[in-house]
Amino acid sequence: MVGRQLHMDGSFSDKTFAPGYGEFVTATNTELEALALAVPIDALPGPSPTELQVILNNALRILDTAKSGDWAATSATLKTMTDAWANFRAGGNVPKMLAAQMSDALNALTRAIGIRNFADASHTAIVVAEASLDLQLRHRPPAEIDLARFDLWVLQFLVDAEAGNYGAVKGDLATMEWILDRLDSSSSSQINTQLRDLRAAADAGNRAAANDAAGRLRDTLMRLKM
Repeated sequence: MVGRQLHMDGSFSDKTFAPGYGEFVTATNTELEALALAVPIDALPGPSPTELQVILNNALRILDTAKSGDWAATSATLKTMTDAWANFRAGGNVPKMLAAQMSDALNALTRAIGIRNFADASHTAIVVAEASLDLQLRHRPPAEIDLARFDLWVLQFLVDAEAGNYGAVKGDLATMEWILDRLDSSSSSQINTQLRDLRAAADAGNRAAANDAAGRLRDTLMRLKM
């Protein structure tokens, strides 16, 4: 596989990796390369495991229960997620870096829920959902995963806007634009206009308009994922 490496000075260089490689990390004083998963090399047959979908669905549910202040329901949902993760790991064949990523994310979510911090619980729930998608990439087409990732970044935008973290909001929008470049033309054309509306509302500081634009964008993503 041929890839591009970003250097600390902002420059790029080409990298060629042999087929059949697995996880690796290389580091120097100024550079870090890490690979946890490569598709289609690491793809697995069959549908995405139920446990990973349970984790994803319940991570999204936490965004609602934490916002409503129902911490008992939030804790119960977390228990469902951690049980699902334990069952999934027990089956083996989990890439080490992705396993560590999920475990770290669930631990961070546990801490956030323990202190009843809505902002941290929301952010870490999205991180857990992202970790689930990373693992599901072995079973689902990359285009599906990219659409799901895009939806998570819309949710992250809403969380950051709610917190008044406009620096993070700008980063969220930039990430959505990068993901948009990976989508097929039919999907990207439907999303592009609404993403521009979302950016315009954010740049104007119009929170109500941004929430409305984000809702329309999520509706479009839902239709595309069906």
